Amino acid sequence: MNSTDVAFKCFRVSEKADGDSSRFIGERSERKLSELPPGDVLIKVHYSSLNYKDVLSANGNKSVTRQYPHTPGIDAAGTVVNSDIAQFKCGDQVLVTGYDLGMNTDGGFSEYIRVPATWVLPLPVGLTLHHSMVLGTAGFTAALCVEKLIQTGLSPDKGEILVTGATGGVGVIAVALLAKLGYTVTACTGKHNQESFLKDIGATSIIDRAGLAEPSTRPLLKERWAGAVDVAGGELLWNILKSLQYGGSVACCGLVGAPTLDATVFPFILRGVNLLGVDSVNLPLEKKGAIWALLASSWALPKLETIGTDITLWELAESLQTILEGRAVGRMILNLSRPN
Repeated sequence: MNSTDVAFKCFRVSEKADGDSSRFIGERSERKLSELPPGDVLIKVHYSSLNYKDVLSANGNKSVTRQYPHTPGIDAAGTVVNSDIAQFKCGDQVLVTGYDLGMNTDGGFSEYIRVPATWVLPLPVGLTLHHSMVLGTAGFTAALCVEKLIQTGLSPDKGEILVTGATGGVGVIAVALLAKLGYTVTACTGKHNQESFLKDIGATSIIDRAGLAEPSTRPLLKERWAGAVDVAGGELLWNILKSLQYGGSVACCGLVGAPTLDATVFPFILRGVNLLGVDSVNLPLEKKGAIWALLASSWALPKLETIGTDITLWELAESLQTILEGRAVGRMILNLSRPN
């Protein structure tokens, strides 16, 4: 393939001066392969997925993406077109999640990406390219949270497991995965019209987000949760910590509520609880491969198609706005196999 003359479509975000400030405009664009960054592996992207970090990048958050114009998309699944190393051959099905993809390296909202081989995983046996992106970084992160909770000794007989942001990307996969593994799952959400959806994917009960996030000056609350997966941070996370059972744990992987935690040491020294930090971006590739292998085998979810909705490049800007406004339910998959 002549990398200098092949054109492809992508979603490109540009920074426009607006008086003393800037505004960021994302739109469907056309580029050439020669404009992609250097790398060992050129991949034709079949699917990507939408994550909260993509929303931040598309809206000019400089802590995620420093320079524009830029192509977001922290996930990509597709086939190898060209490889400079023997490990990957033309036609191999692969996936890329995390590292710098879609942050400061042009990402998966594009028909082609070029990346270092150290970012690329062979698609695990048992997963399709499409299913891998129904999971994407959100599903991978949910699996990491579940693994961390299990490593603390949390078993299904210990009691209720809480999942916050339960209709979002991490939340829906966490609910479905915990339910598959036999845990009793309580889903926390502000979307009261999604109770039937959440129960269909495995939640036993639903709790209102507003009530759980109500500020309390009490150093401890009544023990309830054996464990939790939290994407919110802030007051909500603090209330979860205060209401964990003795020895309970919460896996924290997000900050959609707030990046701060105004806490005391009381839950930690009086109940021996654990706050587990979860990062899905810079894990060693070997560790990523092990988690993806689980998601393709013993942790495979039976209702992935009900969790995901396909969109095209034409619908991408509107879909990112839906996530930004907190209206999204489940996973959104960018289908680059469709006409774009």
